[in-house]
Amino acid sequence: MNIADTPVSRCAGLAGIGIYGMCLVLILLLGGCALPVQAPRPATYDFGPGLLTAALTDSRARPPILVLEMTDANPALDSTAVLYRLAYADSQQLHPYSLARWSMPPNQLLLQYLRAQLGRHYTLLSAGEDDGLSGAGPARPGRFTLRIELEEFSQLFTAPDNSVGLLRLRATVTQDRGTGERTLAQRSIVAQRPAPSADARGGVRAMTAAADAAVQDLEHWLDAVSQP
Repeated sequence: MNIADTPVSRCAGLAGIGIYGMCLVLILLLGGCALPVQAPRPATYDFGPGLLTAALTDSRARPPILVLEMTDANPALDSTAVLYRLAYADSQQLHPYSLARWSMPPNQLLLQYLRAQLGRHYTLLSAGEDDGLSGAGPARPGRFTLRIELEEFSQLFTAPDNSVGLLRLRATVTQDRGTGERTLAQRSIVAQRPAPSADARGGVRAMTAAADAAVQDLEHWLDAVSQP
């Protein structure tokens, strides 16, 4: 009788295949553990899509000319980091979320939003830009300048499960009188809105809502200041 055809030999052969298979699986598993693990990518946020329909412009024949200038009073806001503070532990320390970023620095986001809102009522210019309506160049009597200093833009935790989006800015309005600028008004605006969750996503929503409230407050104040 051929030994290779016996049940014993067949069992031995199957056992050999089984051991070989187990070794192969083990090698593959060990090899998989050696593969580099891709780190999660930070989520990128902004203030949303903005106006979804064409904005109604001011009905006046020639809207007031407004120069917008934006600066950072806080160097920590020069980056795209989404920042938070733990007021219950150390309110003087700013922390960046590791997996959340703004699409651009906060002052640029705020300037973009201001342009969308104020552009409905004013002819907007950047600093040093000519309005093209006269040969006077960048200096044009009657034009207004709005200077914004962004001082704070963060998620403020008063407890581990309770936080608000906080925005604080200082606004100054001047008017070109032909012989120089005259300061018309200056004020600070502080806006807070509750965060729906104690994480970066909730903080971003609260900070966006705070920015919206601050811009609305600023717009009403500017309208009153710029009235003839």
